[in-house]
Amino acid sequence: MVAIGGNGVKVGITCYPTYGGSGAVATELGLALAARGHEIHFITYQRPFRLPVFVPRVAYHEVSMGQYPLFQYPPYDLALAVKMHEVVIQHDLDLLHVHYAIPHATSAWLAKQMLAESGRAMPVVTTLHGTDITIVGQDHSYHAITKFSIEKSDRVTAVSEFLKHETIRAFGDENFRVDVVPNFVDPAVYNRDCHDVAFKRELAGDRPVLMHISNFRPVKRVLDVIGTFAEVRRTMPAVLVMVGDGPDRSAAEDEAKRLGVAEDVRFLGRIDGVAPLLAIADVYLLTTDRESFGLSALEAMACGVPVVAAGVGGIVEVVEPGVTGSLLPVGDIKAMGAAANALLTDPAHWRRQSDASVARARAKFGIDDVVTQYEDIYHSVA
Repeated sequence: MVAIGGNGVKVGITCYPTYGGSGAVATELGLALAARGHEIHFITYQRPFRLPVFVPRVAYHEVSMGQYPLFQYPPYDLALAVKMHEVVIQHDLDLLHVHYAIPHATSAWLAKQMLAESGRAMPVVTTLHGTDITIVGQDHSYHAITKFSIEKSDRVTAVSEFLKHETIRAFGDENFRVDVVPNFVDPAVYNRDCHDVAFKRELAGDRPVLMHISNFRPVKRVLDVIGTFAEVRRTMPAVLVMVGDGPDRSAAEDEAKRLGVAEDVRFLGRIDGVAPLLAIADVYLLTTDRESFGLSALEAMACGVPVVAAGVGGIVEVVEPGVTGSLLPVGDIKAMGAAANALLTDPAHWRRQSDASVARARAKFGIDDVVTQYEDIYHSVA
């Protein structure tokens, strides 16, 4: 049994290191665990985007894949399993915590079997984040291996009640254990009062700022973000800040031109540290048609930014309609624009929702409570 809170636990964390909620949460979790005295080893193909160059008790191990003429696509899942096996042995890890079922939970199971050959037990905790269940895992090509990898994990967590029920519906039964551990926010970082708002004057002058942050995939419906902003611009001057990059960025830029609002839309590209930007926003827009949690919405709320979002999936567990923002039908840009307008034209209404957003983010999704939940899970398996 590992002494949690004593000498600490040695955890190998694997996540997708690229721009997105699962990688952000996994990295922030590792950093928070390290701050509590645990030893964290990130195992993935590149440094996670929110991982600083050096942090005490945190190490990064790159998964490298050899090139071989027969492999048109080198098998990353096998290379990852080998690297997990290597890091466990070299650094005497206590458990593996993988974020995303495919291929990470599968690779962890392979590493576990390799370690078992030498008589070493290696617990695996799998955290499900969304599309690994709702899209990839339910594809016929991956369904069986996703189900197998989840069932072979020692503990399984999901970031929302919505995702828990979706996992059970797709892969298990009512006896299939999935613990809900929500995404979290650090109020010391996501705090409107801790950041210089002078940048707002450079971006928008004295105009209100609407903001959207994502990887610009089709599921995010970034054209609806542009359309919602155009509805706002019909009634008042405003600026839209688009943070991130991805396949639909060019289409969003074209839509802004088509709707005649391009001069008021700022495409900033990918930015890793978004808290200072959120601190200057007045309304956060999230028009996605599928979302298992909505981490960017939570980070916005923690910065006192009311959220106007599509009421789908786990977003309904984050945003409280009428209190911290509005939840509206997917694609209803007129209603979203009206909701944003209602906030921006009524300072007292905006202030109530801003204050309520901060209070809800800290009370329900504070980092300390969530990290403690993960520590308890580690204690149960290690």
